[in-house]
Order: sequence, then C-alpha cells, then structure tokens
Amino acid sequence: MAAMPTLFISHGSPDIAIAETPAAEFLTTLAQSLPRPAAIVVASAHFESSRVLASGDARPETIYDFGGFDPRLYRMRYEAPGEPALAADIVAHLSAAGFDASVATNRGYDHGTWVPLTLAFPKGDIPVVQVSIDPAQGPEHHLRLGAALAYLRERGVLIIGSGSFTHNLREAFTNIRAGRRNVETPAWVSGFVAWMSGRIEAGDRAALADYRRLAPFARENHPTDEHLMPLYVAMGAAGEGARAERLHDSRDFGVLAMEAYAFH
Repeated sequence: MAAMPTLFISHGSPDIAIAETPAAEFLTTLAQSLPRPAAIVVASAHFESSRVLASGDARPETIYDFGGFDPRLYRMRYEAPGEPALAADIVAHLSAAGFDASVATNRGYDHGTWVPLTLAFPKGDIPVVQVSIDPAQGPEHHLRLGAALAYLRERGVLIIGSGSFTHNLREAFTNIRAGRRNVETPAWVSGFVAWMSGRIEAGDRAALADYRRLAPFARENHPTDEHLMPLYVAMGAAGEGARAERLHDSRDFGVLAMEAYAFH
C-alpha cells in the first residue's frame, strides 16, 4: 500500500456546508482524487489544548461551535463513527515521541471537522479521530506533532489539517453580516497568500516556521495563530522533502483565503 498524502484544508465559514462556492465545490470532488482512507485523522483549529488530545468516542456528536448562521446548519449531523482503538494508538505513539498526550472523551466533531468532511466524505462511513492543536506552541511544535503522526500514512489513514489560510474574523464578519461574499480581495490578503504559497511550494520550512516575522501582513491575516497551525501538522506528517501540490485557491467574503494543499 502506497503511503497516503496529507492534506491542509481551509474550512472557511461554517455555511460552506450549504453554500454554492468554489471552495465547497472543490471539497465535494476531493475524495475522487484520493484512495479510500481506512480512517481520517483531523487536526482542527477548533480543538485546542495545552496537551495533545485524541478524541476517543465511538459515536461523536456534532458540535455547533458558531452562532448567527443559517438555521439549517444547526440541524445537520455528521454521523461518521469514531475509532477508540486508533485514538489510543495515536496517544501511545505521541507519548513515546515525548508529547504529553491523552485520549479525550465527550469530544464531538467541531465545525473544523464536520463541515469539510460533510462535503468531502458525505456518507460518513469512514472512522474519524480528531487531534488537538496548541497555538501557544507555534509552528515548530506542530511540525513535530505531524511527524509523530506520519506512521499512520502507511496504514492508509488520511491526515488532514483543517484551518484557514487567512483568518481575520473581524474583517470577515463585516462582509458576512452584509452578505458580501464576492467582494474584492484586499492587497494585504493577496500579499500574504502569495508569500505563503511561494514558501510552501518551495518547501521552505524554515521560513514558514518564522512566518510571523517574515511574511507580509502576517498579523493582519492571522491575529491569532490557531487557524494556521493545522497546516504545519499536515506538512510535518508528510515528511522532510515532501512535494506540495496546491489543490485549490479561492476567496470567500474577500478576506478568507480558501487554499488547500496536498503533501506527497
């Protein structure tokens, strides 16, 4: 069995689960380009912890960790099973690699997990385990975390980092409230995206790990770090020298860059 690629997905606004956008359309076709995974491990920007947690429930609930959106979203359920044995195995491997790790129970699927998976794997018949991030630890921590998960790729497990290539919520919600989905993208978003994309495609991990200092408009696009950390998990899990393939790029509400990458 060939090793699975790893993915970084920008999950964007929760309503892409029901909206007709380029990013939503891309996600509906994503599984067609992949071998069927034995399981899916998602490092979601919405699962934060100071230690590394792996969700261990057999039947995770669907979490509505957002407010003010279309009522239809709050009736949606993603009913893919969990896999407690895989969660325990992940924790054992992470602990052996020096991480403070444990299994978490009563942890449902947050929207960083269920929104993109509803589109990409709508049958919900593949087991899913979520792994937490810790934005206080920064990119290097998440590269190491991804590397410690890399063994899963040989077992047919798809590792996904689910975050957002840009994530300035204040600017986004100004457009969301006004219904301005297709407004012009400002230069401070375009400049950051161009720099990040160039470094990713060049495999320049040193520069990417120092993006706060080196990338133009880093603070404007990421006032906080959590939505970019899943990118580093996906990169780390792919291994040194992995090739980056940009699968998708579009903009939503002007300021949300919806880039997706595969790492081979």
